[in-house]
Amino acid sequence: MNNIEERLEAVEAAIEMAGIAKKEVLTLAELSKYTGMSRSHLYKLTMKKTIPHSKPAGKMLFFRREEIDAWLLRGRVSTDEEISRKAINYCNKHPGHGR
Repeated sequence: MNNIEERLEAVEAAIEMAGIAKKEVLTLAELSKYTGMSRSHLYKLTMKKTIPHSKPAGKMLFFRREEIDAWLLRGRVSTDEEISRKAINYCNKHPGHGR
């Protein structure tokens, strides 16, 4: 029985995430589920004005999913392969600078 309950909870969570992923605007609770960050952490980020958000009525917080996706992907770290490729391209374009 426990296995059935676990599977049912997993299916319900997947359906909920699919619905959240389709929404353009998310609430704080939905954003918490979408990002995996706690509500309190997200609230702190809004207080510090670190995360893009809207507060139209002065109380409720809303987040545009597109802006959140961009925010989550900022500060991308290049792979070692990408760095090596850039170094090789730079050396090829600027002969004599690396010697």
